[in-house]
Amino acid sequence: MNMLSCRNLKKIYQKQCVVNGLSFAVQEGEAFALLGSNGAGKTTTIKMILGLIPKDGGDVEKQENIRIGYSPETPYFHPFLNGREVLEFYGSLQNIPKKELKEQIPALLDRAGLEDSRTKVKNYSKGMLQRLALAQALLGDPKLLILDEPSAGLDALGRVEMMQTIRSLKEDGKTIIINSHILGDIERVCDRGIIIKKGNLLYEWEKGKENRSLEEIFVEKIGGM
Repeated sequence: MNMLSCRNLKKIYQKQCVVNGLSFAVQEGEAFALLGSNGAGKTTTIKMILGLIPKDGGDVEKQENIRIGYSPETPYFHPFLNGREVLEFYGSLQNIPKKELKEQIPALLDRAGLEDSRTKVKNYSKGMLQRLALAQALLGDPKLLILDEPSAGLDALGRVEMMQTIRSLKEDGKTIIINSHILGDIERVCDRGIIIKKGNLLYEWEKGKENRSLEEIFVEKIGGM
């Protein structure tokens, strides 16, 4: 069963078509990758799925009443709040009952690899911000997670831990869409994905379908156009 379907998505900025008739479907319970070079239209596609920007064409269909968690490419949180306070704020925006929120927050911080300390966000590293963004995306137990560059800014160990967390979320039944440039991570975590360039679909990737690495496929498809 499809969790999400996009048909002929189109977005035009200043007369330039940055997403050009893009179609794909994400199945319930899978991890799906959006792949492409910088400027390929990946983040624009995500923002259209979320309704953050209007479409100039096409349709997005989601399962009815689905709760979505979103971790942006460049997360920003109020600098004078700590991690717990950030989650309390976003939980209140989602109208999560206080008792439920109080139970969720320590578990989410732990799952994201953040200690529940008094450290203010202004003193967070880039990697810590990414971890907090993941914890925020998990508020309210969403069925669909959309993660835009979730391992950006993390060191090698942090990246491994982030991918392990994402894999465990998939094992818990979450459906996950990931945009990342780190192809080795994608290959370990994702089931399927698409490679796009200048808003056009180049290739539909499926784990184990070809006797080549994802990196080899990516270089061939992106370099050959």
